[in-house]
Amino acid sequence: MRQKVLIVEDDHDLRRMFSTVLALAGFDTEEAQDAFHALHRLDQEKPTAIVLDLGLPRVSGHVVLQEVVAQAHLREIPVLIVTGQPGVELPDGAACLLRKPVMPDQLVSAVRRCILEGGASVKQLLR
Repeated sequence: MRQKVLIVEDDHDLRRMFSTVLALAGFDTEEAQDAFHALHRLDQEKPTAIVLDLGLPRVSGHVVLQEVVAQAHLREIPVLIVTGQPGVELPDGAACLLRKPVMPDQLVSAVRRCILEGGASVKQLLR
């Protein structure tokens, strides 16, 4: 069974690029354009990993991360934060952090590493 990655990104082109790159690397992908859609998808199906932008409209990615950490059945899903916000440190509950702009091979490598090394117990700043 292929590993599924939920991509939570409000920028349509970036979300599609992340999805395409991860699909070509052998992952199944689901997409969510905001926190509401992400939480709805998490209620329906548990992904192997989450790629999460913090700067989402209306409700920030921090809320999605808090929900993942708060729910026992989601807590072990590694969350890879991808952000363009300056000065952001790895938030509690996240496994990895990538700063935008993100190169395709960098994204694939980071997702693989976060899945391999686990969920919220792993803390990495990936460059």
